[in-house]
Amino acid sequence: MASPAADDYLKTVYAHTEWQDAPITPSVLAAKLGIAPSSVTEMVKKLAAAGLVSHVPYGAVRLTDAGTQRALAMVRRHRLIETWLVREFGYGWDEVHDEAEVLEHTISDRLLEGIDARLGRPRFDPHGDAIPDADGTVHREPFVLLADAPAGHEGRVLRVDDRDPELLRALESLGLTVGSAVTATASGVELDGAAVWLPEGAAEVVWLSA
Repeated sequence: MASPAADDYLKTVYAHTEWQDAPITPSVLAAKLGIAPSSVTEMVKKLAAAGLVSHVPYGAVRLTDAGTQRALAMVRRHRLIETWLVREFGYGWDEVHDEAEVLEHTISDRLLEGIDARLGRPRFDPHGDAIPDADGTVHREPFVLLADAPAGHEGRVLRVDDRDPELLRALESLGLTVGSAVTATASGVELDGAAVWLPEGAAEVVWLSA
């Protein structure tokens, strides 16, 4: 079942549970993809028939081993391309997601390997998401969502969700980027000893080292 649409579904299912444990449902999958629920239902049936996902009516959609392998391959492509665009072409971290969505379906495996080698085989993309190795191995350290971190928790920013470019720009303007050392507070974080008031919703898209 080789199609860009199938790859997008598998990648979305994988990404949904990468930083939290709740499985994805067809309705959530439809919302994330911006597709009608009826269309999602049909595609999920096709993916299940191809052995790429497991699914029961009205239940969660889960990747099989084969589906996970294919999802990791697409995630690797997407995140390497994002990293390439930032490092080699001067893109901002708020500009690369949509570009990578297009390019991930078009570049060859040979070019992807060349990009990986040129970048020094990075393990994380500009947003802190892990770039799987070519064999599907993922390297990630223990993490906690900022919204769930108790006041006083000290950690580095491991990851910032890349879905909202405006929020990414706002966080960058505050000096809060991947790698920043912060202390969680009741109202936001402390950065370099100074209180930082975060934009609405920011605590739900920032992950810290545990």
